[in-house]
Amino acid sequence: MSSTLERIRAAAAPHGLGLLASTPVARYDAAVAEISRASAIDSLAKSIVVVANGGGALWHALKDHAAHNPGWWKRDNPLDDFTREVVERDVAPAARAGGARCTPVYPFMQGARTLNFIELGKIAGVAGPSILGVTVHPVYGPWIAFRAALLLDEVIDSPGDALGFDPCPACTARTCIPACPAAAVSIASGWDIPICLTHRVEVEQDCAPRCHARAGCVLGPEHRYPDDELEYHQMRSLRAMRPYYDANLKPKRNQNR
Repeated sequence: MSSTLERIRAAAAPHGLGLLASTPVARYDAAVAEISRASAIDSLAKSIVVVANGGGALWHALKDHAAHNPGWWKRDNPLDDFTREVVERDVAPAARAGGARCTPVYPFMQGARTLNFIELGKIAGVAGPSILGVTVHPVYGPWIAFRAALLLDEVIDSPGDALGFDPCPACTARTCIPACPAAAVSIASGWDIPICLTHRVEVEQDCAPRCHARAGCVLGPEHRYPDDELEYHQMRSLRAMRPYYDANLKPKRNQNR
């Protein structure tokens, strides 16, 4: 394994960022649209290191950080801000320690180019597809998330354990499907976004504590996020859903009445 990747792993793991893998830029760029290509962000990049979390370790690291930094929870994006601080302070410098050029990229970047993290995760072997609308890992199941990517001018081809992982077609339990109170998940069409979104907005209390379909997945139940983390993500996703619902799905009143 690359010594650069080992340094990155050692710097990221103490903060709950324990899922790492790398793929050549050329392989990723060939699979995505031009707007999502790594070469459009850093023309000198040769590899992409995916930085992800599995289970609740990142959340526990955030809570410890917030306990030592009063007011952190009052930020607009406490988890994203914590991720960025860890990457900029510890992870990216570890990549540069051996002389590599490193450009961090985040899925939560606003007003700037970013990568297609779903496709990147599959190509790098960090996670595989699912019918739930989230990617899944052989060990952590759906309890993973992409937090950052490092564009390096060094060739590192080190895929993760989920390379080629595609569990849903062969799953026989499929407990995720009946677990959804909106019937928004099916083996034929996967996650029905309008149905899910409409239910989330109109019947908020049903899914406020967690996504029941995600919690119903048979993969990695022991790694499920802590309850307060689940509520945090559900609250933030609902906040993002409401404007789209109001603009596109909310029933329009008859103006001629």
